[in-house]
Amino acid sequence: MNEQPAPAAAPADQYVLTLSCPDKQGIVHAVSSYLFMTGCNIEDSQQFGDHDTGLFFMRVHFTADAPLTVEKLRASFAAIGDSFHMDWQINRADAKMPIVLMVSKFGHCLNDLLFRARIGALPVDIVGVVSNHTDFEELVGSYNIPFHHLPVTKETKAEAEGKLLEIVREQGVELVVLARYMQVLSDDLCKQLSGRIINIHHSFLPSFKGAKPYHQAHARGVKLIGATAHYVTADLDEGPIIEQEVERVGHDVTPDQLVAIGRDVECQALARAVKWHAERRILLNGRRTVVFA
Repeated sequence: MNEQPAPAAAPADQYVLTLSCPDKQGIVHAVSSYLFMTGCNIEDSQQFGDHDTGLFFMRVHFTADAPLTVEKLRASFAAIGDSFHMDWQINRADAKMPIVLMVSKFGHCLNDLLFRARIGALPVDIVGVVSNHTDFEELVGSYNIPFHHLPVTKETKAEAEGKLLEIVREQGVELVVLARYMQVLSDDLCKQLSGRIINIHHSFLPSFKGAKPYHQAHARGVKLIGATAHYVTADLDEGPIIEQEVERVGHDVTPDQLVAIGRDVECQALARAVKWHAERRILLNGRRTVVFA
């Protein structure tokens, strides 16, 4: 008589705890003891104490067996969070983060993020694409993603931003990605979505401002080009930096070749920033970030 193999155990639920708080003794012990007492198992833990700001940052990936839920974990951890004055979150690690992409007339970052999300390289659910132009409506439609055309003029700017906030609220959006969206957001919108908007720009700013920055860079004979992904604040292009990517270039590279290289660099930096945010690896540290990559 052949023995039947034992049924495989159901995989444990995956969670991520992130926290920041004033640095003091006992934080790691309190967190690990809590997870042990609740029957959880730590899969990965990263922490950092910033001597400049006096803050402590931590990200813990852990597993938990039923009947624990994210709601029960949050409720039971609240006392520890309060005792250490923590800014903390517990989220499921396997949940795709709902995001919105915004784009104008340059589509390389949009196309890259759409493809990465489709093949599972990004743990996100793109619930919509917002644009002040219609150039990429067909592309977005091919992914069966809603396309929202919100024209922006001086007169319609407030209305367009109001509609964006409606989409964010209705779809439970946790991140807005400016995938080469060439409009300056209002201070009010930046405040309402603080820590939830990521932008990408060429890292020639502020050295090469205005039109055709790559052509300006070529004229100056630059040897490194790059891109910077950062959180958006009311200070234009000066928000906390998440990721930067650079590429060395020679004297024989043409302006058009610089533009092409720049597109690739922008896509790489932005994709990593979106991935890390969706995996809850980024913690704000004043004007800087702590990235547990």
